[in-house]
Amino acid sequence: MTATDTTTDRLLAAADSTLRTLFAAPRAARPTPAAPVGAGAPLSEADQRLSGALMRVNHVGEICAQALYTSQAMTTRDPELRRHLDAAAREETDHLAWTRQRLDELGDRPSLLNPLWYAGAFGIGLVAGRIGGDRLSLGFVVETERQVEAHLASHMDRLPAGDAASRAIVAQMKEDEARHADDALSAGGTPLPAPVRGLMRLAAKVMTTTAHRI
Repeated sequence: MTATDTTTDRLLAAADSTLRTLFAAPRAARPTPAAPVGAGAPLSEADQRLSGALMRVNHVGEICAQALYTSQAMTTRDPELRRHLDAAAREETDHLAWTRQRLDELGDRPSLLNPLWYAGAFGIGLVAGRIGGDRLSLGFVVETERQVEAHLASHMDRLPAGDAASRAIVAQMKEDEARHADDALSAGGTPLPAPVRGLMRLAAKVMTTTAHRI
């Protein structure tokens, strides 16, 4: 395989992932964690709206995760790291499918700005991979997953107590994100500078606040 073929293959794989993430119905490899708890008692209108808004934010997070892992897998020259990133992306696809299914069940919709969120996360991952190399790219994964884990923990506090289905999904996602961060750290991720971590938190705040409504 030539270098040109390798670059072409990566570009095609990234384009395929982008189209599937934004326009195709995601398919989970694992059953939804909501299945064992069932539908539960009907939610009030206010609780249903709240759960829908929070799950929309979580769905946006998974859109961004796909973009991040896809862009970083495209930039790395390490085949083992690429396999690691691809495996994490497949697990994040479960999250994407679970949150989309729960949105449908709640009678709500994904964010209208998903293409924008995807493009932003893809660009950040691309810059991290191109400029910082694999260790910084993995460090970015570590910090992202740690922030997502904290964000999901806050959702466990905010989700209605009666929404057992959404709570089960978020709990499993939180567990998976913590493992992804640990794996990226073990693979050689380097800590990010404090100003970068602060900017990431600010960007995440803008995204979650906007996605809550749009």
